[in-house]
Amino acid sequence: MTERATVDMWFDPACPWAWITSRWLLEVEKVRPLDIRFNVMSLSVLNQGRDLPDDYTSFLAKAWGPVRVCIAAAEAAGPPVLRDLYTALGTRIHLRKYEFGPQLYTEALTEVGLDPALADAAGSNAWDDALRGSHDAGMKPVGMDVGTPVIHAPGPGGDDEKIAFFGPVVTPAPKGEAAGRLWDGVMLVAGTPGFFEIKRTRDIGPIFD
Repeated sequence: MTERATVDMWFDPACPWAWITSRWLLEVEKVRPLDIRFNVMSLSVLNQGRDLPDDYTSFLAKAWGPVRVCIAAAEAAGPPVLRDLYTALGTRIHLRKYEFGPQLYTEALTEVGLDPALADAAGSNAWDDALRGSHDAGMKPVGMDVGTPVIHAPGPGGDDEKIAFFGPVVTPAPKGEAAGRLWDGVMLVAGTPGFFEIKRTRDIGPIFD
């Protein structure tokens, strides 16, 4: 029997592209011997101090809320809770178009069996050190000039040869064996020494299918 490997993804619940990648990874988990583990990064942390358009700056000010709630939840119930909490948050943010705010947080927390009072973390900086720690753990291996999704996967030598990369950015999320084939290809290029980038201009927006 093939031993299952653990693959880590770093997400910000506010990012639609990370959401699609996460749904793809859950499909990959069904057709390849992988277990997906979810971790938190923050677009708000990543972009602090940068000169950005006003509308994106406003978005980032609101985006502190979901990541703080995720970190508080992980501290309260353990990191594995992020898997279901991300699904609960992302479904509401990206499919149901909830605004960032108490209703979003309390509903998502309640759905996964957590204390809805953890929603108060959205407006508190008490978890920001832990948030930055999680963010740095995900981002430092790939550099700070990328965003989310970020993935860390075991290399040919196992965890001692970790492969870390940004992406893939894809829409809609491939399903079934198509998801597995994309994973195989991503790992082939990401695991090639000296390989840094393959890219083309996006001509469609996120498709939440």
